[in-house]
Amino acid sequence: MARQLKLLPGVGVAVILAGFATVLGHAVPVVGAPVFAIVGGVTASLLRPVPVVLRPGLGFAGKAALQGSIVVLGTALSFRQVITTGSSSLPIMIGSLAIALVGAAVIGRLMGVGRDLQALIGVGTAICGASAIAATDAVISASEADVSYSIATIFTFNIAAVLTFPSLGHLLGMTPHGFGQWAGTAINDMSSVVAAGSVFGHGATSTAIVVKLARTLMIIPITLGISFWRSRQGPMRPDEAPRRSLGAHVLGTFPVFIAWFLVAVSLNTVGQVPRSWQPGLSILAQLMIATALAAIGLSTKMTDIRRAGMKPLALGGALWVLVGTASLCLQSLSGGIR
Repeated sequence: MARQLKLLPGVGVAVILAGFATVLGHAVPVVGAPVFAIVGGVTASLLRPVPVVLRPGLGFAGKAALQGSIVVLGTALSFRQVITTGSSSLPIMIGSLAIALVGAAVIGRLMGVGRDLQALIGVGTAICGASAIAATDAVISASEADVSYSIATIFTFNIAAVLTFPSLGHLLGMTPHGFGQWAGTAINDMSSVVAAGSVFGHGATSTAIVVKLARTLMIIPITLGISFWRSRQGPMRPDEAPRRSLGAHVLGTFPVFIAWFLVAVSLNTVGQVPRSWQPGLSILAQLMIATALAAIGLSTKMTDIRRAGMKPLALGGALWVLVGTASLCLQSLSGGIR
C-alpha cells in the first residue's frame, strides 16, 4: 500500500497533463494529444525541475500506461477485418517496413546514432509513430531522452507528410483509393494519416484508415522480434544478466502486454466487445498514451536531448523520404496507384 501511495502524485500529474493534451489534440488533430502531452511535459520540466516525490509515479505511468494503451487499442481491431481489407496492401506494407528497419540500422550506424534511438525511430517510421515507439519502449526500456527525441522526430515528418502528400497525390493523378493506400503505408501516425486523407478527399480517408489499422498489427511481430534479438545480444552493461538458454529467452523476453493485446483483438473478433463501447475505449487508449508520454516528457532531461545532436533528426528525415518513395514505387509496381 505504501508503494502505491508513492505512485499517486506522479501518476496524478501525468493524468492531468494528459487531459489538457487530449483537449488540445481534439482542437488540433493534425498535431494530436500524444505530441501535446510530451511537449507539455518537456516544457514543464524546463520551467521547473521535477520534484523527487513525483518521480516514482512518473516512472510507473511511463511504462504501465504505454503497455495498457496497446491492449486497449486491440479492442478496436478484428482479425477478419485486417485480413480481408488489408491483404492487398500487405506486400507494400512488408516491403516498406523492411526498408525502414534495415535503413534505420544501416543509416543510423553510419551516422553514429545510438542503438535504442535507431530502433525507436525505425519502428516509429515503419509502423505507427508514437504508438509503435510506445510499444517498443515497453520492451527495450529506452531512456526518456531517446523516447522524446524519437517522437519529436516522427512528429516533424508527420507534419511534412500532411503538407506534401496530398499535393503529390494529385500531381501523380492518384485515385482516392490509391492515395489512401499510399498514405496508410507511408505516413507514420494515425492522426496524420487521417489528416492527409481528408485533405486529399473523403474517399481516401476510409481506405487509409483500414490500411493503417492493418499496419498497426505489425507492432506484434516487430516488438517480439526486437525483444528476442536484444536478449540474444548478451550483456551490454556490467549489471546486465548473462545469456540464458533458448527456452528461457523465449519465456523471459515475451512481453505479457502483447499476449493481452492478442486477447483483446480476439474478443473483438468474436463480437464480445460491444460496439457501443468503442468510442469510450478509443478515448481511453488515447488518454493512456497521452498519460504515458506526459510522464516521459516530465522525466526528460533536456541536456540528454541536446547531447544527441542533429543526427537523429537527419536519420528520421532520411527514413521518411526512403519509406515514402519505396512505398510509392512498390504500389506502382502492383498497379495500385490508380
